[in-house]
Amino acid sequence: MDLHKILHADAVRNSHSVSSKKRLFQDLAAIAFQNYGIDPEGAVEALLEREILGPTGVGRGVALPHARIESLDQIVGCFIKLDRPIDFDAVDRQPVDLVFALFAPLESGVEHLKALALVSRTLRDPEVCMKLRNNDDAGTLLAILQEGPSSAAA
Repeated sequence: MDLHKILHADAVRNSHSVSSKKRLFQDLAAIAFQNYGIDPEGAVEALLEREILGPTGVGRGVALPHARIESLDQIVGCFIKLDRPIDFDAVDRQPVDLVFALFAPLESGVEHLKALALVSRTLRDPEVCMKLRNNDDAGTLLAILQEGPSSAAA
């Protein structure tokens, strides 16, 4: 599994401004609708329900919200780089500015976990995050994400 299969080029946004986690989820749901046909209301509800189980802010300014969606037949993603970090109840209590949302079919099981691990590994790399934060072009952001940590470290 690689990010080329998960992340559509038009599902990457840069210098985005939001004031709250809920507003961010609404924007992610709108991107998911535009690119993958996911019901926006259902996506927001699913993201909020998942967040109740525990915050998906993983630290160092990164959040990985994710949800299972009944109408999906494959795992898809959306990425937003925020121009102003927001409070996300992250594990390190730091505000978040890099957000990669995953939407998976209800029955995705192991594939969902593999996708989460891939995105987590990519955004856990300090060099990848630095490159993302230092670029504003959506195409460049996509290329950085798809390049991944192993290439970024080389």
